[in-house]
Amino acid sequence: MLFLDHVAVLGESLEEAVAHAEAALRCPMLPGGAHPRYGTHNQLLGLGDGVYVEAIAVDPSAAAPEGARWFGLDRFAGAARLDKWICRVPDMEAALRALPMAGAPVALSRGTLRWVMAVPEDGMLPFDGLFPALIEWQSPVPPGISLPESGTTLERLTVAHPEAGALEDLLGPHLDAPKVRFVTEPRPALRAELLTPTGPRLLQ
Repeated sequence: MLFLDHVAVLGESLEEAVAHAEAALRCPMLPGGAHPRYGTHNQLLGLGDGVYVEAIAVDPSAAAPEGARWFGLDRFAGAARLDKWICRVPDMEAALRALPMAGAPVALSRGTLRWVMAVPEDGMLPFDGLFPALIEWQSPVPPGISLPESGTTLERLTVAHPEAGALEDLLGPHLDAPKVRFVTEPRPALRAELLTPTGPRLLQ
């Protein structure tokens, strides 16, 4: 099964991604770290219920990776925006047998964290990047649990795409994420409806 793990705000720089997320969340994001394998870095914020938001961008101080960066970051351009959603799976091998278009498994680590990520060879996820990235946490306490709660919670994640019906049909037998809905719209987009201490907010 696939369970919603986190959502990701991409930016041409981490500063832009963080600023965009903080403007919607109305609270500061926490330090994250670097991903040398893909030449990226991030910051994080817990949303409760095992879910969190990540701001991520190419790390200008990192060496260029071998092959494509994950999340399509080699081709990302424009304003920072909510651009990816990531689902955790209990068994990556089984998940990729069911959904091989998610990519190939890559083992990664940072500090005490260990995980396996499915990454397409060209870094580009199907459905214009709106197919969920798959992650298998191999650490007993993943960030969705270890991050302090911010007082902000995710109420709904909308996946909008011209072929939303096909995406929903593909994921439906495997997806256990009641807060995720699919809508057919002309332009691909992600929208997260959040409840913050100061009221409802929209991250997109």
